[in-house]
Parts: sequence; structure tokens; C-alpha cells
Amino acid sequence: MLFRRKPIGDRTTDTGLRRSLGALDLTLLGVGAIIGAGIFVLTGVAAATQAGPSIIVSYVIAASVCALAALSYAELAAAIGGSGGAYCYAYAGLGEIVAWFVGWALMLEYGLAVSAVAIGWSAYFTNALTSLGVALPKAIAAGPDAGGMVNLPALGIIAALTVLLCLGIEASRWVNRLAVAIKLAVVGLFIVIAAGHVEVANWQPFAPFGFSGIMSGAAIIFFSYIGFDAVCTAADEARNPQRDLPIGILASLALCTALYMLVAALLTGIVDYRTLDNASPVAQAMLDLGFTWFAGVIAFGAVAGLTTVILVIFYGQTRILMAIARDGLLPVSLARVNPRTCAPTNSIVGTGIVVAAIAGFAPIGTVAQLTNIGTLAAFMAVCGAVIALRRRHPALPRPFRMPLVPLLPGLGMLGCLWLMSFLGAATWIYFALWIGIGSGVYFLYSIRTSALARSA
Repeated sequence: MLFRRKPIGDRTTDTGLRRSLGALDLTLLGVGAIIGAGIFVLTGVAAATQAGPSIIVSYVIAASVCALAALSYAELAAAIGGSGGAYCYAYAGLGEIVAWFVGWALMLEYGLAVSAVAIGWSAYFTNALTSLGVALPKAIAAGPDAGGMVNLPALGIIAALTVLLCLGIEASRWVNRLAVAIKLAVVGLFIVIAAGHVEVANWQPFAPFGFSGIMSGAAIIFFSYIGFDAVCTAADEARNPQRDLPIGILASLALCTALYMLVAALLTGIVDYRTLDNASPVAQAMLDLGFTWFAGVIAFGAVAGLTTVILVIFYGQTRILMAIARDGLLPVSLARVNPRTCAPTNSIVGTGIVVAAIAGFAPIGTVAQLTNIGTLAAFMAVCGAVIALRRRHPALPRPFRMPLVPLLPGLGMLGCLWLMSFLGAATWIYFALWIGIGSGVYFLYSIRTSALARSA
């Protein structure tokens, strides 16, 4: 009973959502989710504290694991679809109990990621106001863990995006397009300026922390890629999901990986990597080169970049909740779609309240690493689902086929597990506690309300 599998249904079923997203929109959705804190903050910090100039190799390792997962996502997105992404794929391939825990891990990943990125957005927004001569009192600009009372800017951006998502996918799509264009322009400007100021001596020694530093760097910067799987949660709003979802997944990952590696190479080439351990390493590097005006440009680009990350991950969270609720594992009210805006308003508002409370008042700290472990666990399940469905449903139409199955998805699972082993003990303890809570919810509530259980 625990491993009962959801039938692979009709892709044309009406979910109440509006199908208006094309391949370009899905690619920009992925870029919106991926490029943010990773490129503006995490690259420099990971280089300074973990990998040095070999942070480029860390990106190759992290991107390789993501690529194997992305190929798995692409096959399942084209063959199965569903707005629940990894949750839906695990349900079809590995059974309900595995799908529940994948969905539970995704709720943790997406919820904490939205809150953590909102706090980062608040810091950049506050700095931008300060540069304009407007200083917010610390009491309303930081949470209790940082000496304030409430992080009002973080609450504000989440509230604003809650309203935007409630207006429907059309409004969200245009905001994402504009913000992605802004941050890509800022990244492009950095590349043009930095390319003329590289000092080869800054790349020596290339791997000051050794192989363990490279791997630790890969485990940390994996956060940079969190959100590319959010493309899959748009399956029910894609015009041609079987063709466009694989394009959106693979194109956004390829583009963002190339940009990450280029920025990492230039950043460690223009300044000593040891100077990059600060809140705004890209801006600081530009200041060190004498481009004082660029600090403001970086702040503007970071605000735009982090806005799209929050928007897309927030969007993905609501679609995952909607999918789980449709299957009866969460209250069915979370699956209701507003007939006027074609948006799951209950899921959006409920998610907004929870993540705003976390961002405004709760300390994130080490717990933010749970976003990494939750994502890696979901990626493992998706790779496993590809293998399971190839064996169980060999004749299933697959518009996109992952090559070398089961070798590549098997390597993807091992790669995820390998990166997970480099996360701290506290992360594993918190994750175990979260899984324990999820076990209680499933066995006390979800197993009895499951749509499959009722139809059996």
C-alpha cells in the first residue's frame, strides 16, 4: 500500500491553470531561479573560504551533478508532466511513500530558500537605500537574531510577490522577464570590465585548500543551482510541455553554468581570492579596481536578481503544494484555483504567510543548508524514477530520452549522495528531524486521505 503508484494520466487534463508559457518563458523561468545570490555573493565567499581559484572546478562538479539530474528531469517532464515536478515523477516511478517524502523535502527546500533569499534581498535593498541617504532603523531592517525586531524589507518583498502571484501567471511572467534582463545586463557589464583587468598571478596557487576544499566548495555553491527544477512545476501552464519543458530545463542550466564559471574565473583573476570573503564580493572587487560607480550597479542588479529568485521559487512552492493537495495528501483547499486569475490562491497566500514569518523573525543560519540537502534528496529520487519507469513502462512515449540509462541516472544518484556527504552534521540532524515530522503527518493524516487510498 505504501508503494502504490499514481497512474500516468492524460497530459491534456484541465487543471484550471492557464497554458501560456513557451520555451523562452520556461528558459527565463529557470534563469530567474538560478542566477541570484550565487553569482553575486556565493561565488566569492566559497572561493575565499573553501576552494580558492579552483572554485571553477567546484562549479564543474556541481554542474555535472545538476546536469545528470536535469537530463532525468527533462525525460520525465516530457513523458509525465504535472505541476509537482520531482514529487509527481517519484509518485509515478517509486510510489506514494517515496513521493510524499520527496514532496516534504521540496517544501522544506523551497520554503527556506524563499526566506533565505528574501533576507539577502533585504540586505541589498537596505544598502541601496543607504547609498541614497535613506537609513532604515535596525529595529525594522533585521530580524531578532541580527539585533533587530523584524526584517520589514524581507516581509515586504514576500508580501508584494504574494500579490503578484495571485494576479496570475501572465503578470508574473512579465515581471520575471524584466528582472532577468536587468540582472543579465549587470553580469554582462561585469564580464566586459573584468576581462581587461585579469592578473594571472591571482590564480596561483590554484587549489590552496586541496581536493577537499574543491568538494566543500561544490557542496556550498550547489545552492546556486537550487530552483532550476522549478521549471518542471510549470508543466500545467506550458503550451507544449512535452517539447518546451526539456528545452527550458537544459537551456537555463547550460546558460547559467557558463555564466557562473566565467564570473568565477574573472572574479578570482582580478583580485586575490582571500579578499572575497564579504557580503558583496563582486562589488568589493570592482571597488578595489577603482570602479566606485559599479558598486551601485551591482546593488541594483542584485536586487533584480534576487527578486526573480524569490518569485520563481515561491511560484514553484505553490505548484508543488497544489499537486500534493490534488492527490489528497494535504488539505484539498490548497489545490483550489481561482477561476478569474487561474492561480492557486490558497496555496499562494498560505505559503506567503509562512515564508514571510520565517524571513521576518526567524534566524536562518545553518538551517539554510537544509535547502541543499532537500534538493539533493529530490534529485536522487528523480534519477531513480527514470530507472524505475524505464523498466516498468518501457513503451511509454518519451519525446526526450536520457542517454545511457541506467548508467547516467545511477551516476546522478551517486553524485548527489557524494555532495550530501560534504554537508555538516547539523544539517543532517535538522533534516532527520524534518523527515520525522513528515512521517508523523503522513501516517497520521495523509495515508488516510490519499486519493489513491479512497479509490482503491
